[in-house]
Amino acid sequence: MSAFDLQAWMQPHLARVEQALSGGIAAHSPAALGQAMRYAVLDGGKRLRPLLVLATAEAVGEAPGSTSALNAACAIELIHAYSLVHDDMPCMDNDVLRRGKPTVHVQFGEAQALLAGDALQTLAFEFLTPQDGSVSAGVQAACVGLLARASGYQGMAGGQAIDLASVGQRLTEDQLRQMHRLKTGALLLCSVHMGAACAPGVPAPVQAALGRFGQALGLAFQVVDDVLDVTADSATLGKTAGKDEAADKPTYVALMGLAAAKAYADALATQALQALADTELPEARLAALRALTAMVVERNN
Repeated sequence: MSAFDLQAWMQPHLARVEQALSGGIAAHSPAALGQAMRYAVLDGGKRLRPLLVLATAEAVGEAPGSTSALNAACAIELIHAYSLVHDDMPCMDNDVLRRGKPTVHVQFGEAQALLAGDALQTLAFEFLTPQDGSVSAGVQAACVGLLARASGYQGMAGGQAIDLASVGQRLTEDQLRQMHRLKTGALLLCSVHMGAACAPGVPAPVQAALGRFGQALGLAFQVVDDVLDVTADSATLGKTAGKDEAADKPTYVALMGLAAAKAYADALATQALQALADTELPEARLAALRALTAMVVERNN
């Protein structure tokens, strides 16, 4: 069996996502708000979350050109982008570099950045609820519920609140895991759940195994992020390196040391791959998800 070519799989998917995002954010909007929104979203980022949506949808049998999967992929990227805009602001992490360029509040001012984040958040739900009949009401409702829960106080926003409240504190491994399952893991898990939701009728055992995959991958992503914060430079990362340590934030490297954190990321990747095997879906349909797992653990930014 020939090796799976992740780049060849990704290229057309990324092009479709970029085109849809660009078409969904008008440059000509009130008081140039669209310019700030486009700056925050387009031409940057790994697009891991949309790729997970699309790969999961294909794994459960949805057609590669599915409108529901593409809309869900764009929606979760918009939520991710809004969260970065707000996280970088002075009242939060106060960062000046994101995706290799000045952060939105540095480029456009704090008020415009706040509004751009707000508008990106609501635009995500517009993508999930097209009015042209291209996505069934059931799939729309399922994806809206999944994304709302994953991005709200029970998910990403709640995790960010814990993160801000934990500066200078020593968290236990359980507390750190819970914080990151909300702050970072919730959206990654949601990517998998939304991809599966695009193909109604997925058996419960398959959904459960995919959920275990998404949880393990989400935590692995954050552990690798913590490792890269102390091992990579700002130019490679596209954001300020060493910021977590400088801000005295709880991280896996601070908790268990660099070598142990790297080993933990590898162990979580193994768990994710086992969960994929547990789905008992055709191996060829799981290839993209397996390759994305390797990409998460082996990345340098």
